[in-house]
Amino acid sequence: MAKNAKQLDYHTIREIFTRFQASEPEPKGELDHVNVYTLVVAVALSAQATDKGVNKATAELFKIADTPQKMLELGEEGLIEHIKTIGLYRNKAKNVIKLSRILVEDYGGVVPNSRAALQSLPGVGRKTANVVLNMWWQQPAQAVDTHIFRLGNRSGIAPGKDVDAVERAIEDHIPADFQLHAHHWMILHGRYICVARKPKCQACHIRDLCQYEEKTE
Repeated sequence: MAKNAKQLDYHTIREIFTRFQASEPEPKGELDHVNVYTLVVAVALSAQATDKGVNKATAELFKIADTPQKMLELGEEGLIEHIKTIGLYRNKAKNVIKLSRILVEDYGGVVPNSRAALQSLPGVGRKTANVVLNMWWQQPAQAVDTHIFRLGNRSGIAPGKDVDAVERAIEDHIPADFQLHAHHWMILHGRYICVARKPKCQACHIRDLCQYEEKTE
């Protein structure tokens, strides 16, 4: 985190997101899915795992279990066979089966689209709910992961002491016309450019606007 990173002003943030938009007008999430249910499952599985690893594990899974009912029919042990390459797979399998049962019994097999209802599902926290609301229902929900937290604080785009504070800073300071794609632009920038150990500042197109004091050459 940059020392004493201060919240950037409106004009600087607007310029940053203008550049993000110019380089990637329609940023997309990198988790593979075929419908909203498989998106929920993929995001839940991605906790403490890479999107690439999750996609590899779900490639065959989603061909046979793309609805809550089919997932229940597959069962916990059957699910584990597909996802055992992912960290915390046993606990995640339990949660996926539990949330699938709740969707079948309480929601008629349909994924609800309120944050509160999504967060009531086992293994679905605020970040997962926000990802689903944003990617599937096109809501300007901000899912703050480690990449966004790092970038928000280093750059001054959205500084905050915890993920909730960064989420509020994004909602409060990023102009409304950039809100829909804000979290994807920030995730991708944090994942590939503003990386944790040695940020690729020489390849960064917002370098001149960023407050990070330890820029690399």
